[in-house]
Amino acid sequence: MTDQQDSPKPLDAETVAAYLRLHPEFFIDHDELIPELRIPHQRGDTVSLVERQVKLLRERNIDMRHRLSQLMDVARDNDRLFEKTRRLVLDLLDANSLEEVVSCVEDSLRREFQVPFVSLILFCEAPLPVGRSVTNAEAHQQIGGLLTSGKTICGVLREHELQFLFGAEDAGQIGSAAVVSIAHQGLHGVLAIGSSDAQHYKSSLGTLFLGYIAEILARVVPSFATPLRSVR
Repeated sequence: MTDQQDSPKPLDAETVAAYLRLHPEFFIDHDELIPELRIPHQRGDTVSLVERQVKLLRERNIDMRHRLSQLMDVARDNDRLFEKTRRLVLDLLDANSLEEVVSCVEDSLRREFQVPFVSLILFCEAPLPVGRSVTNAEAHQQIGGLLTSGKTICGVLREHELQFLFGAEDAGQIGSAAVVSIAHQGLHGVLAIGSSDAQHYKSSLGTLFLGYIAEILARVVPSFATPLRSVR
């Protein structure tokens, strides 16, 4: 023999009406329900002006809720992005060598920012002991078009540009990329991130945080790489 719990009986119209008569203040405490009510002002197929206005207000209210929800999502994403950037900047300021700077940037972008392809290249005439470095002439020969604007560039890059930035092995896997120049008081370089999704880094993508990271790098790196100061 099994015990059966009595399920609550559905309320009928008379019960609801009786409750509202006894509690006329109900909608004062639950005014969020008012937009959901449907109260026709005229019977038949004709819709009254008031009912039409209420319908439009309800639709606008729903639309505004959706927009507010989207704005809140963007705000939360920006908060998370800001926190990751803050930690990266503090780690860069605490770095004690060029090796720590390079590993800090690459590890943070891959692990914290979940970027699958990362490239940091510094321009100098003498090879550096850590990281990747090329001559200024070689960089402009290969990716000169990405450096002339001085702004962050997003989108689909040419094959030879991808190979120079990320290497031949990874270039074929990258659908889109974002590239920002590093330049400050004689220091020159480039920071690039890539995605296998061709639509991920669109030309309209906000690049505020990537540009900010590049500016911090431009001021931290020269402390550990003397040959970079002479590059013009």
